[in-house]
Amino acid sequence: MKRIITYGTYDLLHYGHINLLKRAKDLGDYLIVGLSTDEFNTNAKNKKTYFPYEVRKQLLESLRFVDLVIPEENWEQKKTDIVKYEADVFVIGDDWAGKFDELKEFCEVVYLPRTPEISTSKIKSDLGINSSNQKE
Repeated sequence: MKRIITYGTYDLLHYGHINLLKRAKDLGDYLIVGLSTDEFNTNAKNKKTYFPYEVRKQLLESLRFVDLVIPEENWEQKKTDIVKYEADVFVIGDDWAGKFDELKEFCEVVYLPRTPEISTSKIKSDLGINSSNQKE
């Protein structure tokens, strides 16, 4: 069985996320998604999510091509997760190209193109959502 692992915040789940996750799953048999916790987003990524972790997790778990959702609590855990879950391929969007090449020591690293016309940031901007008026 070929195991794929990817990471992200997946706030306001949209078709760009779906495209990326489906293409990730197409690379193997079992897709593990590391979902950034609320604390990690706030403290390390300087991001505020619209939906809390548990809601984002439930949405991801409802996708037929996502096999397992795990919490992402820090940047350093990727290497540990790859070993723990015996991942064969690490997948991330190409806006991170080159930033995770050190993981090639543990598995194949693939940077997939994002869907260019959509992003959570664009949705939030179009809706006038920012850190001062997001739900707590």
